[in-house]
Amino acid sequence: MDFENIYIEEENQIGTITIDRPQKLNALNKRTIEELHVAFKELDDDAQIKVIIITGSGEKAFVAGADISEFADFSVSEAKRLSAEGQERLFDLVENLSTPVIAAINGFALGGGLELAMACHFRVASTNAKMGLPEVSLGVIPGYGGTQRLPQLIGKGRAMELIMTAGMIDGGTAVEYGLVNHVVSPEELLPLCVKIAGRISNNSSVAIKHAIKAVNAGFKYDVDGYAAEIEAFGTCFGTDDFKEGTSAFLEKRKADFPGS
Repeated sequence: MDFENIYIEEENQIGTITIDRPQKLNALNKRTIEELHVAFKELDDDAQIKVIIITGSGEKAFVAGADISEFADFSVSEAKRLSAEGQERLFDLVENLSTPVIAAINGFALGGGLELAMACHFRVASTNAKMGLPEVSLGVIPGYGGTQRLPQLIGKGRAMELIMTAGMIDGGTAVEYGLVNHVVSPEELLPLCVKIAGRISNNSSVAIKHAIKAVNAGFKYDVDGYAAEIEAFGTCFGTDDFKEGTSAFLEKRKADFPGS
């Protein structure tokens, strides 16, 4: 697939996806969602890529929301399909990806933009970041998982207030709420994400894949998270990464994980 709205850079086992629609403040349209689906799948299938960072081009926005002009005249059935397909193709895909995904929030992350950031495994924001779910001001609600993931991350009461007021919070408040892990200057944003990604890539990709699956299981109403952890823990014992990791520890050397 030829990308029109995003581009990918690969360096030191890190794949960086940049949403590149600065004239639209990187708003998500159908084409961009499909390009992101393909990009995440390709990077996840690449054994050389240990961590993925996603950010927005320019200095104003990570993703300023969905492209409203695309769906303003949708019917009820079309809107349901839009939400269901978007969740399946991108947001649920990112949340359950085997490769860790870090959102580098470099400006506005509103509506679908914040929903994309929340689908990532964790988030880092710049000091000029503004985050919110303004959908009720348009007579609709978040449709890409926002009503589910925001309460999981910051608690029901705060999520209810943020959604119902259609308000925005800055990076400092987002750290306090637990929505983002770190807030740094715009110049430090990508370097910090790369530094964290480097620390992640030193560890077993196989174990990290199972850790992501086990953590996510605890947030599913129909799954026993503890049982999922037990299953994943046991599975790790049958991997080459476990053999290498334990051998390296006992031999007092740095592990060289085969990733199988």
